[in-house]
Amino acid sequence: MLLVYTHKISPRLKYVFKHICTRILGIEVGFTSEIQTFIVHEGMKMSYTKQPLSNEFFIKSHEILFDQGLNDIELNIQNWDQTKCFFFNGEKSAIPFDIFSASFYLLSRYEEYLPHVKDEFGRFTATDSLAYKEKFLQQPVVDIWAYKFKEALHKQFPEFQFPIKTYKIKPIIDVPAAYNYKLKGILRTFGGILKDIFSFKFKSLYSRLLVILGFLHDPFDTFKYIINRQKHTSFKFMFFFLIGDYSTYDKGINPNKKKFVSLIKYVADYSAVGLKASYLALEDLDILKKEKLRMEHILNTSLKASRQSFSKINLPESYRNLIELEILEDYTMGYVDYVGFRAGTCTPFLFYDLDYEVQTPLKINSYHLMDNALLKYQSLLDKKKFLNEIINEIKQVNGEFVPVFHNYTFSDDEKWKGFKELFNDILDSANED
Repeated sequence: MLLVYTHKISPRLKYVFKHICTRILGIEVGFTSEIQTFIVHEGMKMSYTKQPLSNEFFIKSHEILFDQGLNDIELNIQNWDQTKCFFFNGEKSAIPFDIFSASFYLLSRYEEYLPHVKDEFGRFTATDSLAYKEKFLQQPVVDIWAYKFKEALHKQFPEFQFPIKTYKIKPIIDVPAAYNYKLKGILRTFGGILKDIFSFKFKSLYSRLLVILGFLHDPFDTFKYIINRQKHTSFKFMFFFLIGDYSTYDKGINPNKKKFVSLIKYVADYSAVGLKASYLALEDLDILKKEKLRMEHILNTSLKASRQSFSKINLPESYRNLIELEILEDYTMGYVDYVGFRAGTCTPFLFYDLDYEVQTPLKINSYHLMDNALLKYQSLLDKKKFLNEIINEIKQVNGEFVPVFHNYTFSDDEKWKGFKELFNDILDSANED
């Protein structure tokens, strides 16, 4: 165990030390504000305060971990070997930055509570983030800093054996609409036919009619292919099905359709299944509760995980609603149009409520890549190159890669050409050195 001496044991301090020490590095951590207790401790120990007590392993603390609420914080981003950091703390510290305060700033999403311009869907944008502006969005900096901390600890306590972590993958399959043409109902089908005609989309009209008549496979129905890939990998996929009511934003399949329910049950036999909460459920607890109960009725078990439509999060309300409904995990934290680490980490972490100053039980599994973000790269070679760079960043810190692909990404649509190969490259990355 690592014992940490500090002048004040705050909720923020305990939260971030446990993420870095326990979740990333795999070591237990304890805290004391009693100097005598610290002195007699014979194992690994460090002080985290304003001044060192003696010649112990010491990291100078920034005030953010002892504050409450939101304050104006001056951030001076500096280079640190091959990465960047902030909260420089001088020469007396064992490492040159207060990585705990910097990590808390990123993990708590402090900047998303501050005034910012939202996009058309009311989302916090990648280009507004500190990581994008300072060019470290594509590095899991919290994990990189943790490993630098580990290296410094190892020099001071060479006899201590750190646990060994391995690189993992958690593929997410997002299903906003299980079918493109099937199970849409008479009115929606007729409307789709008219739209194809008046838009001169005769190829779409031809495909639609053949699918409806049963002569052609629905292009969005790629589930057998995905499940087959699941059977040949040791990593369990997670599917998120939209089962909310039809609206301006969500145009999925009617959850009362027996064939749709059968599909969800079929997928649940092989993979984990969560709820893709509708756009309207994001701001309405009653709608979210209805969708949760609907999914639990289909799965015949309690719902453990959710993802919000359009990857929209309203902090802290969105996460408080999940906690109130006892949904344990969220997979919404990420950017739809940029690859990178929105919370600075590739290790699942718990949501810290800045308003209530409390660590919550909600586990945040931030995703690092959405298929849509790779469309900006023209050639398949460029896509592969960029994908490999992100994978290598995560591998260097033995993190968990969370990519999001949609069911329609595996269709034969020209737009998604080569994406099956990219998905297979991700799955194969766990077997490469």
